[in-house]
Amino acid sequence: MTTRSPAPLDALVRHFVDLRDGTHGEVVSREDKEAVFAESVALLDPFARQVLWEVDEHLLLGVGTVAASGVKPMRDGGVISSWTLSWPEQRAARIDPVAVHAFYGAGFHHPHLRGSTLGEWPLNVFDAEQAAAELPTLRAIVSADLHNLVFQRDFRLVPAITGRVRP
Repeated sequence: MTTRSPAPLDALVRHFVDLRDGTHGEVVSREDKEAVFAESVALLDPFARQVLWEVDEHLLLGVGTVAASGVKPMRDGGVISSWTLSWPEQRAARIDPVAVHAFYGAGFHHPHLRGSTLGEWPLNVFDAEQAAAELPTLRAIVSADLHNLVFQRDFRLVPAITGRVRP
């Protein structure tokens, strides 16, 4: 048992507190939330690029192109920023590039992250070292799943956000 919660769980707590308090990054208005979103995009930029560069280097053998859109308006009135990795075979197949999207939809309380086809991760674990290496993936899956369950109902599903005392 750890004494400090893992970073993805800290992020979920911040997310659920925003829902509870009607804020995002301690601001309330849509305009202020969009300013916080733009700051978040700038903070994420080097890390999103790093992940895509790693895929390019190790899986695409350096033939890919990493691009970032910056913050742009969405059709629904929201804003989006995307980081993409495209490569010759992907373009020839006429499929979307690998992507990370940070978006703040017009009807959303606060921004979210997504991929182009996010939903399933491959499972190819054959020894203990490989299993341990999946810890970040497992954290991401569980965190995303809990987020989606809260999205289906509300933050009150999470005892740590409602002030419930541990039994």
